[in-house]
Amino acid sequence: MQNVIEIDNLTKNYGKHRGVEEVSFAVGEGDIFGFLGPNGAGKSTTIRSMLGFIRFQSGSIHIFGKDIRKDREEILRKVGYMPSETMFYPAMKVKDMIQMAADVRKKDCRKEAEKLCERLQVDADKRISDLSLGNRKKVGIVCAMQHRPKLFVFDEPTSGLDPLMQSEFFKLIQEYVKEGATCMLSTHVLSEIKSYCRNAAIMKEGKLQCVDSVANLTRTNAKRVKLLRDGRRESYIYEGDLNELLQTLGRQDIEDILIEEPSLDEIFMHFYSREQ
Repeated sequence: MQNVIEIDNLTKNYGKHRGVEEVSFAVGEGDIFGFLGPNGAGKSTTIRSMLGFIRFQSGSIHIFGKDIRKDREEILRKVGYMPSETMFYPAMKVKDMIQMAADVRKKDCRKEAEKLCERLQVDADKRISDLSLGNRKKVGIVCAMQHRPKLFVFDEPTSGLDPLMQSEFFKLIQEYVKEGATCMLSTHVLSEIKSYCRNAAIMKEGKLQCVDSVANLTRTNAKRVKLLRDGRRESYIYEGDLNELLQTLGRQDIEDILIEEPSLDEIFMHFYSREQ
């Protein structure tokens, strides 16, 4: 499998403000790749560098085997990008905004745009100024998808979308990927990574923590222990030998106990605390 994205030792500084430092990872063709981290972790900076929107100090970025510094225009023809903040001309109608996005690419996207508007329940006759955050997000999705790019890059795409539209959005992604596209999904919603991504990178404070399959990242021996003891409820994550835990608990006066798999949020938050 070929790599669609190759980032090697990317460093971008903003002076006093945190950027990213020595970030390296690759995204294989046909992957839905999760780019995970809390707000301020460096995800958007990495993406903007990756697409040539900002200049970086050192490192290299290749997309479709081409250098973003030398071949930006050629690369972006095959990319569909939606930023975390979707900004449109407020006085324009939705259909005119979608058409303008197609015209910029010099492509007839009317058939695909019509399909996307129907699937996402976009009212093309409304003005941008009359749309909620969620509906503006849907217009951004249509603009990013209508030209059927080979690479989708979405930065926090589902914030503001109701659960039904979130599900429909991921159905669309899966359909395009099945037809040969690749998707990079930047998010802090852990359940999206677990449900839809094959591989993921985790960012923290401008640095890459790890890159692995989602299956490996979520595999853990940790258990969530909930118990009632002396009239008090306790809850904690335990990572040691379960036999030792049971022996220890067996010597105590416990009124009730539950040992279960930790939630996805707990797995990653525990990961972050270990990496400090």
